[in-house]
Amino acid sequence: MEAIDTEIIAALTAIATSKSIPFCYGCYTRAVTGRCTTCGSDDLMRELPGIGVEYGCDWVIPDILNAALTAANTEDAFEQSIAGCYPETVQIGWLTYDTVSAIKELDPVSWSLAHSEWLDSEVSDGNLLSFDGGGTHYWRTDVEDFIEAEEPQPES
Repeated sequence: MEAIDTEIIAALTAIATSKSIPFCYGCYTRAVTGRCTTCGSDDLMRELPGIGVEYGCDWVIPDILNAALTAANTEDAFEQSIAGCYPETVQIGWLTYDTVSAIKELDPVSWSLAHSEWLDSEVSDGNLLSFDGGGTHYWRTDVEDFIEAEEPQPES
């Protein structure tokens, strides 16, 4: 995972732990108490029902986020950012285009490179978070809202 706040990782790990089940792979059985009732092992994997089993919770986090959140549409966000920086239109001969359309159509390689640089900048600034090596990005605020909604509330 990328360098993401340890508080966010800790909170997501706690949520992933609560949503997954301890699993003894040797006996191929759930070990809900934290110890296998068959062999007594406490070297347990985590099972995410309907998904699979694996050691740790790092693999559970992308699955629970994917189920709960909509991935950030970075292409649309980048277009809005560029349109905000360059709101003027461009005239080519007798045709008039908005700047975003002109750049995307006339130089798609430059557009792709600029989008990639913008994405890297948003990740570096902490606005976008990825938990699968950059395949899917989520807005930080959406992840924080998810954590707040999923964390157990103290009883009054």
